[in-house]
Amino acid sequence: MKGLKQMDFKAPPSTDDSHHERKPGIESNGPQKCSPPGGTYRHITLQALLWAHEQPHTCPLTSGPLFCITDLKLQNIDWQKTSNRQAHHTDKYYSQDLILRRGPYPSESARTKAVFPLSNGTRGDSWSAQLVSQNNNTLTISIFSPANAPIGWYTLNIQINNYTLKLGMFILLFNPWLQADGVFMSNQAEREEYVQEDAGVIFVGSTDRISMVGWNFGQFEGDILNICLSILDNSLNFRRDPATDVARRSDPKYIGRVLSAMINSNDDNGVLAGNWSGSYTGGRDPRNWNGSVEILKEWKSSGFRPVRYGQCWVFAGTLNTVLRSFGIPSRVITNFSSAHDTDRNLSVDVYYDPMGNPLDKSSDSIWNFHVWNEAWFVRNDLGSSYNGWQVLDATPQERSQGVFQCGPASVIAIREGDVNLDFDMPFIFAEVNADRITWIYDEKSNTQKQNSVATYGVGKYISTKAVGSYSRIDVTEKYKYPEGSSQERKVFEKAKGKLKPNSSFSPTSGENIENEEREPSISGKFKVIGTPTVGKEVNLALILKNLTSDMKTVTVNMTAWTIVYNGTLVQEVWKDSVTISLDPEEEINYPVKITYAQYEKYLKADNMIQTTAVCQASGEAEVVVERVVILDNPTLTLEVKGWGKGTSPASQPL
Repeated sequence: MKGLKQMDFKAPPSTDDSHHERKPGIESNGPQKCSPPGGTYRHITLQALLWAHEQPHTCPLTSGPLFCITDLKLQNIDWQKTSNRQAHHTDKYYSQDLILRRGPYPSESARTKAVFPLSNGTRGDSWSAQLVSQNNNTLTISIFSPANAPIGWYTLNIQINNYTLKLGMFILLFNPWLQADGVFMSNQAEREEYVQEDAGVIFVGSTDRISMVGWNFGQFEGDILNICLSILDNSLNFRRDPATDVARRSDPKYIGRVLSAMINSNDDNGVLAGNWSGSYTGGRDPRNWNGSVEILKEWKSSGFRPVRYGQCWVFAGTLNTVLRSFGIPSRVITNFSSAHDTDRNLSVDVYYDPMGNPLDKSSDSIWNFHVWNEAWFVRNDLGSSYNGWQVLDATPQERSQGVFQCGPASVIAIREGDVNLDFDMPFIFAEVNADRITWIYDEKSNTQKQNSVATYGVGKYISTKAVGSYSRIDVTEKYKYPEGSSQERKVFEKAKGKLKPNSSFSPTSGENIENEEREPSISGKFKVIGTPTVGKEVNLALILKNLTSDMKTVTVNMTAWTIVYNGTLVQEVWKDSVTISLDPEEEINYPVKITYAQYEKYLKADNMIQTTAVCQASGEAEVVVERVVILDNPTLTLEVKGWGKGTSPASQPL
């Protein structure tokens, strides 16, 4: 079996066993729970039935009482599965395996093999076996694991003189109930939510309209833990150096980074193939998944070939399952108006032409929402001040150390602008706090001018599920100081100062640039009228206001495009140009109507239409107005006649 560790413990010696035949028998009772003992150990109770020609007796040894047996035969072993699984908080796993919480080439130096004697005491830094009691021909033995043992499958052997017998196998997991473990979480309610809860919700949509989708994490369902362990055994790290990889599985930081690469399939035999094209032939529309169990089982049954298809919330939901199955507290995070900064300059460049068309001139983008994970563990590599929630992102966006992986990045470090720390800090900092720079590009003259710099448009309503309920809690303040505050700007400048100069910072090299910024004399915004629904006309109003005491003549160029939630443009479906006269300080509503016939063929599963207006008063700077509209799916109304005294209406979203 891949990723296997070995544990040997030595039974008390017999005086002579050379002429005695051993006929071991092994049986197991079903699963169990106790409070793990204090210190840095986890408690495993074994009840071994040892048959001997003499009854055991105490030997007067200075190291403590051992059992001197003239002839010892192992007849039976009782793993006490039920009590052990309850004691280790693993009784929810639908599995016949012995699954415990801690504290391919077994090696003592790599800490994937341990040999230890049976004694009356324990050691705080290594595996040990302690005699608990004896009753006639039965010995009860407790085995203790260190709090930094690698997780995964173990074999347990017993050595009787020169004879070694395999007793069985068990799985060791992280232990968030134990203070000495790096994933320890002291709050019981949070521990129940972030480790034991097997269902939840993921927030999606846009800043103007946040909705949720249900997700079955299913980390305790049959075979899921084994599949999750096989993810580690399929990683690039394991294939390159199995012994080192298995030894490093004691570190939740290492496990998290490996998983962020393995949940996507870009570099390896990962779990999910991403697809943002809007065409899902040969796979499943990402919106049709409602949990991780089916995904993980399909990955295994296909011979570990990538499951098609996933998008950010699918990657995050699946990673959450794996983290919780290993005992690492985790949660799903949604960032609305999420920046994708490709050149590490902490700004996102957005381009429009004078007619209001969004242009694909930059590799930067702003996603309507993006979903990642937080995992809870210590950061011994950074220092205790960075312990706690760590960002892990399995969605393949940018390469890190040559691989599509992201994190772990300390949420505290993100808030404080410490972008020089491991891992992938500049990218994640920009996702929640980049400046948005708007440019107007004129293809005819090959000129572009910086229209505006928005310091507040990125990283909105950062959300996760509340502990113990399905309501949304906002965790934006965990990632950054309040927008517009002096502290937020101070942190932003600190972060920019820590980044090395990059020749790719300028998005405009080789082109004619106008950088003059002028205060606008008008303002504008789109307002949605009614509830936009697929199959019906979409109605909005462009609200324009004259901010001065002078008459203004405004040229307005408007477009509407269908888009995917990550900002990818699909098709222009509507456009209009109009000249509007505004009296001093006047505000007007200009109606916008987009018919179903115009957008019908081009609307993707996200049901998103982006409207843009480039508004320019004569001789002044343009004002760019933008709004993403999310359309509802229509409802189906059924009338069931003959039910009771009349009809019974029922509505179900399509």
